[in-house]
Amino acid sequence: MPNNEEQSYLESLVRAEFERCHPDDTFEDLKRRAAFSKEDKGLLRDWMAIAKARAAAQRTKPSPMGPAA
Repeated sequence: MPNNEEQSYLESLVRAEFERCHPDDTFEDLKRRAAFSKEDKGLLRDWMAIAKARAAAQRTKPSPMGPAA
């Protein structure tokens, strides 16, 4: 399980998109409901998988700075 800082970072990668796709909901509400709803737990798991994939893609992206001259 990720630490709090990493968890916050991962959530930041998908929070706005989740809330855009679910205009009558918030990511925080989803997290609360996931504690007792298997459907919401699955939805949160899916969004966090997207966040982890995005974080991995950012880590493998080449640096915008070229080699030092």
